[in-house]
Amino acid sequence: MPDFLPSLRLLPEQLSSQFSAEQLTFTSTDELEPFRGVLGQERAVAALQFGVAMPRPGYNVFVMGESGTGRFSFVRRYLKAEAKRQATPCDWVYVNNFDEPREPRALQLPSGRAQALMADIDQLIDNLLATFPAAFETPSYQQKKSAIERVFNQRYDRALDVIEKLALEKSIALYRDSGNIAFTPMKDAQALDEAEFAQLPEAERERFHDDIASLEERLNEELASLPQWKRELSNQQRQLNEETITLALQPLLAPLSQKYAENAGVCAWLQAMQVNLLKTVVDQLVEDTRPDAQKRQNLVEFYSPSLVVGHAHGGGAPVVFEPHPTYDNLFGRIEYSSDQGALYTSYRQLRPGALHRANGGFLILEAEKLLSEPFVWDALKRALHSRQLKMESPLAELGRLATVTLTPQVIPLQVKVVIVGARQIYYALQELDPDFQEMFRVLADFDEDMPLAEDSLEQFAQLLKTRTSEEGMAPLSNDAVARLATYSARLAEHQGRLSARIGDLFQLVSEADFMRQLAGETVTDVGHIERALKAKATRTGRVSARILDDMLAGVILIDTAGAAMGKCNGLTVLEVGDSAFGVPARISATVYPGNSGIVDIEREVSLGQPIHSKGVMILTGYLGSRYAQEFPLEISASIALEQSYGYVDGDSASLGEVCTLISALSRTPLKQCFAITGSINQFGEVQAVGGVNEKIEGFFRLCEGRGLSGEQGVIIPHANVCNLMLDERVIQAVQAGLFSVYAVRTVDEALSLLVGELAGTAGDSGVFPEGSVNARVVERLREIAAMDDDEEDEDEEGAEAHGRAAAPTTPVPGSPSRQARRRRR
Repeated sequence: MPDFLPSLRLLPEQLSSQFSAEQLTFTSTDELEPFRGVLGQERAVAALQFGVAMPRPGYNVFVMGESGTGRFSFVRRYLKAEAKRQATPCDWVYVNNFDEPREPRALQLPSGRAQALMADIDQLIDNLLATFPAAFETPSYQQKKSAIERVFNQRYDRALDVIEKLALEKSIALYRDSGNIAFTPMKDAQALDEAEFAQLPEAERERFHDDIASLEERLNEELASLPQWKRELSNQQRQLNEETITLALQPLLAPLSQKYAENAGVCAWLQAMQVNLLKTVVDQLVEDTRPDAQKRQNLVEFYSPSLVVGHAHGGGAPVVFEPHPTYDNLFGRIEYSSDQGALYTSYRQLRPGALHRANGGFLILEAEKLLSEPFVWDALKRALHSRQLKMESPLAELGRLATVTLTPQVIPLQVKVVIVGARQIYYALQELDPDFQEMFRVLADFDEDMPLAEDSLEQFAQLLKTRTSEEGMAPLSNDAVARLATYSARLAEHQGRLSARIGDLFQLVSEADFMRQLAGETVTDVGHIERALKAKATRTGRVSARILDDMLAGVILIDTAGAAMGKCNGLTVLEVGDSAFGVPARISATVYPGNSGIVDIEREVSLGQPIHSKGVMILTGYLGSRYAQEFPLEISASIALEQSYGYVDGDSASLGEVCTLISALSRTPLKQCFAITGSINQFGEVQAVGGVNEKIEGFFRLCEGRGLSGEQGVIIPHANVCNLMLDERVIQAVQAGLFSVYAVRTVDEALSLLVGELAGTAGDSGVFPEGSVNARVVERLREIAAMDDDEEDEDEEGAEAHGRAAAPTTPVPGSPSRQARRRRR
């Protein structure tokens, strides 16, 4: 073993941070108090507290973070606790606008009074049905009505008496028949029928005709004032009805006016109702012959308030979560009824939305759902900017509403909107919507993980206690809590942090509790946790198992022994559904003279994503600055991730790619018992990568399947040591000396491990030790550059000979030399 290897090899205790039951002060979570806060999110909690407390408009809150971090449940719990300490907002009802029914009025009442007003109006309607038409059947009313009719009849009778007296003088009788007046000739005090009248002499008949005509003319003169008499009769009857209704309504409305005297809006509406009742009582209650139930329904539809929002007195501010934020669900809607194919509506068909219910409190929305609904985002911004809640149909603005609609009175809006969404949505809104920053000035950023503090484990256990108690699950033992803390650190990919993805953790607890139930035990122990983890790995492990089988069968070419030039084992992570697993992949490189540069095959076929292509392009900068200071870097090389048939992203293969390229250049074989991952910069420094645990375990499973030899291992960036939370099987293999994990800081260290000798360090003069790998790279690059020079010399000599043969000329003075042209190129 070379002397430099032990300094790069990691010790077993460096491969994970295992929590134990000895670190905990309890034996079961039953002994703990519930934890009501949010674990390790102090920054986000402080921002949320500020946003909720800030009373000025525009300080709405955007809660940013990934799902499963407990952000939504904490926000809802915190707002409910905060809302209890705030004042209860007012109630709102819509009532009929008797002057303009298409514009219902909104009435504001103290909290808890809307239901009382509705009950009072219902009682008023019952009293109206009991009062009318009984009020028109009293002797006093009937006497006054008879007196008015008698005056009219007396005038009418006097006029007819005059005409009748004149008719008798001319032997003509006057008849009244159902309001009709007729004249009939008489003879010998007897009325003549048509046959008798026809037997009269013609002169006598003509006289009768003339007399009747004059009587009719005189009748018209006497009854010329009849329309006026009827108008006077109607006015007197209407005035009598109004007086009767007013007297009957006084004891019904006076208590209501006194009860709501301090509310000017309600008093004005009651007065308008009284004026309207003067016009409608006779039609709807007196002359209407329908059953009382139908009469009552008509009165309810016309006079009863329509509840917009009502609150229990002293209940605090509302906290409303709208899971489906469509336009109607947020802003309310106007419903319609159909009558013989025609649509109609009224103030009683106004349906409130989430903004009505949250007015005076808090409204919680999910960003992705909110932005996916048409019209909603712009309408929400308008409402927050104007601080008015307007109920309308969005189709009306597009001219798509082909029926009569309502324009309800706007309601003042005072609400704190809290939007919960992912980071990319927040940044997209900041970039694309200039109004967003003015409307949502407070950002509560929930982190994906949290640092370990002195009380973190205790709080972690209390959080588990809270969740198991809420879900009715069994308590957890201290060993189980320690295993869950280790699992949480694995999710965080950091030895000194815990994951904030509480949702994944609780999912594991639920599955472990199910395992406990199957075993018939009372406490969830570490064995149940392990069985749940194994069961999940089995459920989601079909793809990884199939790939491993293909590697063991030689379908996928991965060597774990021997050495080869231009080949090394890279480490990748595949994500399939909700599972991620490591898969080793062969990286190959070929080098040949030319000036094509380094060709990334993945990029050329559009499988390499931008970050991967960036990593490959960095290789050119590293090779040029490290090896080609005295001659141009003129090579043709191709790099590929073998047997990769999908998109490749990330620069974690760049360390393996540069080692493979150096192997091909120096004709030095690389050990295939190693797998390597890491990103590099142009100075050859190795940078951290993601998914390091899955990558190591993926190569370990392949080596384990073929048989651990003790030489196999992985090479990772030293910056990733703190991210190691490896599986217990890997740690045990390292302890037994069957597997190794090496951490490197530079390309030279990784290269030295792969070739089994020091790569070579340049001296003060910049020259590498003779025979070293780096010296062989310089020598090969110099050879390729010299080959290119020879080709250029031959091309120029051939061109000069051709020029002399064609037309001998004198060289132009000052023409650039070949060396100058090369430098300029």
